[in-house]
Amino acid sequence: MTDHAAPPVDPKHRTASTGGSDWASGGTVFAGVLMMVTGILSVLNGIAGIAADDVYTRLGSYVYEFNLTTWGWIHLVIGVLVAITGWGILQGMDWARGVGIGLAALSMIEYFMFLPYAPFWSIISIAIAVFVIWALATAGRPSTTK
Repeated sequence: MTDHAAPPVDPKHRTASTGGSDWASGGTVFAGVLMMVTGILSVLNGIAGIAADDVYTRLGSYVYEFNLTTWGWIHLVIGVLVAITGWGILQGMDWARGVGIGLAALSMIEYFMFLPYAPFWSIISIAIAVFVIWALATAGRPSTTK
């Protein structure tokens, strides 16, 4: 039995690795798109809440109770920030990944507190935020070598 060593790799033929798989990189793009879409929907949700207090009916009493105008402003501000961050992720901005994780976590808290007003949409939004956090946290760091 003979031992065969792997042939040495020519440094010119090495490819720069970002540390993540192609699947995770695709997840990052999808997370950016999801952030833009949910951010825009949150802005529309916020405008509806600001324009009319009777857009949503609350299901029972709840500890985290705000009036709908307050919820409208919360959705509007967070929605704008989420959409801008989603655009930043798609553009490959360095700041967007960390900010995206933070805003997705904030969005989870926001929609948990909004559960009595829109339970189905809140659960969907929380699930989207979980995916966004996973995609942004598992993607490889951008390569600084050219």
